[in-house]
Amino acid sequence: MSWARAVERLRRERRAGVLVTLASVRGHSPREAGAKMVVAADATWDSIGGGNLEATAVARARAMLAEGARVPEQLELALNERAPVEHGQQCCGGEVVILLEPLAVVPAVAVFGMGHVGLELARVLARHDLELHLVDSRADQLEPARLRALDDAVARVHVHHAPVPELVLGQVPPGTHVLVMTHDHAEDAALCDAALRCGHLGSIGLIGSSAKWRRFAKRLAAEGHSPQDLERIHTPIGIPSLAGKEPAVIAVAVAAELLESFAHERAEVSR
Repeated sequence: MSWARAVERLRRERRAGVLVTLASVRGHSPREAGAKMVVAADATWDSIGGGNLEATAVARARAMLAEGARVPEQLELALNERAPVEHGQQCCGGEVVILLEPLAVVPAVAVFGMGHVGLELARVLARHDLELHLVDSRADQLEPARLRALDDAVARVHVHHAPVPELVLGQVPPGTHVLVMTHDHAEDAALCDAALRCGHLGSIGLIGSSAKWRRFAKRLAAEGHSPQDLERIHTPIGIPSLAGKEPAVIAVAVAAELLESFAHERAEVSR
């Protein structure tokens, strides 16, 4: 697999990695300047030339992953018989500079229900670097004309028309934050039930009132979910200090709460 495809794969699977580039070469080297490879905790893709050069870069890249590094680093290596080595001698005679760039895990969000609030929320979230899944059982809510405001999105937008929306839960990547806000309370309840049965999801948020949640909690308990299971569902969603029932206000409140949780996740990874 090429380094470019590997970068896409890691992003899609929400796995951390390091992009390794031969930034400059003086004299002789196994590969020319610009050669790249990708390093993950348990795999590598492509090559910057093998031998001690590549092994040293891979070792440092994996140390960066273990440390949760977020800032690029450079390594300078001499390729001659006098240079200190840990992984075998290379006598090409050149000198290289290696650039190691962390590939952060990008947040993923799945919005179930593209009504007025869902569309406003998509507009806000689309301005951020994340994987954004938009799901609705109604095809007309996902028409390109209706989603035109997302054409210049920073996020990668994935549109799912799903007559049975619960099936999409199995298609989103690990750690995806799920927001349930469909037009149909029965559909919301089915999504909550299915989400609680998925072990790979991140947070589960449900739009609605406390009265709605009391009904849902009783129904979900009858389906076999424990009190601990029910605690996985966060409701109501949105920062409480931002009050208002207008779709745009609700969307901003929900987006702010999500962005705050992303910041906490990054802080945890960096520790």
